[in-house]
Amino acid sequence: MKPIIALVYGGYSSEAAISKKSASTLFNNINTELFHPILVEISQQHWAAIIDEQTYSIDKNNFTYTKDGNTIKFNAAFITIHGTPGEDGKLQSYFDMIKLPYVNSDSFSSALSFNKWACNKLLSTYQIPVAKSILLRKGDEVNTQKIVSELKLPCFVKPNDGGSSFGISKVKTEQDLHPAITKAFNEGNEVIIESFVEGREFTCGVYKSNDKLTALPPTEIISNNDFFDYEAKYKGESNEVTPAKISKEETEQMQALAMQIYQIIGLKGVARVDCLMQNNGTIYPIEVNTTPGMTEESIIPQQIAASGKKLIDVLTLLIEEAL
Repeated sequence: MKPIIALVYGGYSSEAAISKKSASTLFNNINTELFHPILVEISQQHWAAIIDEQTYSIDKNNFTYTKDGNTIKFNAAFITIHGTPGEDGKLQSYFDMIKLPYVNSDSFSSALSFNKWACNKLLSTYQIPVAKSILLRKGDEVNTQKIVSELKLPCFVKPNDGGSSFGISKVKTEQDLHPAITKAFNEGNEVIIESFVEGREFTCGVYKSNDKLTALPPTEIISNNDFFDYEAKYKGESNEVTPAKISKEETEQMQALAMQIYQIIGLKGVARVDCLMQNNGTIYPIEVNTTPGMTEESIIPQQIAASGKKLIDVLTLLIEEAL
């Protein structure tokens, strides 16, 4: 009997709709001769297996569902939730407790990479350059003059514990700080304010199979907007060049950094490291994505194709690793 794989999508963040598209791409690219994929939606309203447009409630005690009087158990899960509870490690902790294997990074690694401030602090101990930053929690006093003095302008204001596509602002004047901080707090309980790093933006995917790390060809992100926001990422307001038009040495440097970060944090499955490269060649990581977008337009599928591999084959390797 073929292993039954739960493709878990949805979640409680603003990116639930993108998560659903990612799950659809995975569903259409899994080798059904080897695996039996089932879509599983997680939302505030329900946890449910979706089969032929029919909904079957998930029993949260053991992550099973009942169909035609039979209780169906999953052999593994592939989490493709962007934001909580799939990207921040909460769902992984639950799967650990019920002993269900999953393709993704474990709960600690996911939670650490999801927390931008904590992740950057860890990377800085390995002499990896990161942007200077300030962390705010709800209720903290906001001293805009001190922020500007420490970080200079422009600076970026982001939710620290939320997805990167929503609630992010590039702030160019001190009077715009308060509105930007309020906007970021609408997406999470913590806000990170980062100094501006001048440079070209890139992202590099990494995955592990058979204990071997593979770095994919980097992508350069050229946004039509002021930065790589939701519209740039999902509404065509950017030009993504894969593979990036950089030298072989720069490519290898970026891939080496992405793999180093993958190992430092202890990631599993497929992840994506976003970074900025300055003119002098210094590379600053800006975010680590442990459940990167997997829609047909997303960067990881682009990079897999550019590497000469097929998405169906890479997914097979990832699922077999989890099993």
